[in-house]
Amino acid sequence: MEDSKLALSGMAAIVTGGGSGIGLGCARHLLRDGAHVTIVGRSEDKLKAAAASLASQAPGAATVQYTICDVTDEAQVIAAVELAKKPTGKLDIAIANAGAGAGGPIFSTGVEMWRYAVDTNMTGTFLTIKHAGQAMAAGGGGSIVAISSIAGPLTHRFMSPYCASKAGVEMLVRCAADELGGFGIRCNAVRPGLVPTDMAMPLTDDTTIVDDYMDQMPIKRLGDVDDIAAGVRYLAGPESSWVTGQCFAIDGGHTLRRGPRIDSMMARFFGEDSIAGMRG
Repeated sequence: MEDSKLALSGMAAIVTGGGSGIGLGCARHLLRDGAHVTIVGRSEDKLKAAAASLASQAPGAATVQYTICDVTDEAQVIAAVELAKKPTGKLDIAIANAGAGAGGPIFSTGVEMWRYAVDTNMTGTFLTIKHAGQAMAAGGGGSIVAISSIAGPLTHRFMSPYCASKAGVEMLVRCAADELGGFGIRCNAVRPGLVPTDMAMPLTDDTTIVDDYMDQMPIKRLGDVDDIAAGVRYLAGPESSWVTGQCFAIDGGHTLRRGPRIDSMMARFFGEDSIAGMRG
């Protein structure tokens, strides 16, 4: 298809945590529709392989580049945003995908784990919104999409750091949407359900947990990366030009019911004694 017929032709996008999983899927969907895509993350090996794979699929004049970036480091986020602007001189799309899983019984959760989850999931999203948003404001507007989780609105026992950080991401998205709309910047989020990725492997490798997830889904299957990336692509592009401040669940209907029971995984990692008296 000619570049002029691609919905995102001439736009520049940055995807944090873009070297694998959901981030890589989002990058692929943006690139497919003509955007110049910059993927960032902490592992150069993953980023290099992902960029090569993406580049082999790039349509027309669309380009792919990557850079190492820890989203909790403000200077690195600033540099990554500047790089993402280079293909066109402005930034149109930012996907705040970089995240970290964290869990354990509250009594066994160290402050280091708490800070790790909050710093990566919430502070990293804040820095992405702050600096991508400034670039978008200078260029006349854009779209920011953050990756939340069903753990934002639903309790997940033994995953307090993760749940609290994702709930914080959702409120941050709403506040940013309210504040930045005057600059022509939309800010939304998606809430994935259980999707097999490297980060979700401790959950998806446990059949007891997977069965419980399935019991909470009207559409009884695990998600896949493309399920999430398609929703992100909609929120990133012109088709959603009157949508802002929303958190879209892409979860097979899981958020209609309750959070999952992950007792078996917690017992495996922390021991039965650590969850004694807490089993539901």
